[in-house]
Amino acid sequence: MEPEDSINVLGTALTMCGMDPVTGFFRDGHCNTCAADQGSHTVCAIMTAEFLAFSKYVGNDLSTPRPEFRFQGLNPGNHWCLCAARFLQAHDEGCAPKVSLEATHKRALDIVSLEVLRQYAV
Repeated sequence: MEPEDSINVLGTALTMCGMDPVTGFFRDGHCNTCAADQGSHTVCAIMTAEFLAFSKYVGNDLSTPRPEFRFQGLNPGNHWCLCAARFLQAHDEGCAPKVSLEATHKRALDIVSLEVLRQYAV
């Protein structure tokens, strides 16, 4: 699995999203993607309590530690490569987290418009 070009939604080099915890489909801290990434983990989101509660409610509990998957659980303030469709769903429900545009992969634009992403830019 080779990652696609590391280009962000602004057309420049993709920057680091987060290393504590280590995020990304490739677990390299970047929101890189490839054909195998069916969830399109491309949006670099800054977690909020509201979003974490929403995600748990819709069936993706990101806040509970899962040591068997080497996952410590997310807290408000953590940066995480979020599935683009989940971000759009949270936007539609009024609880989307903030986003780092520089660290959000250009493939997120296949699902979420730049106009919507800009509304949450840090």
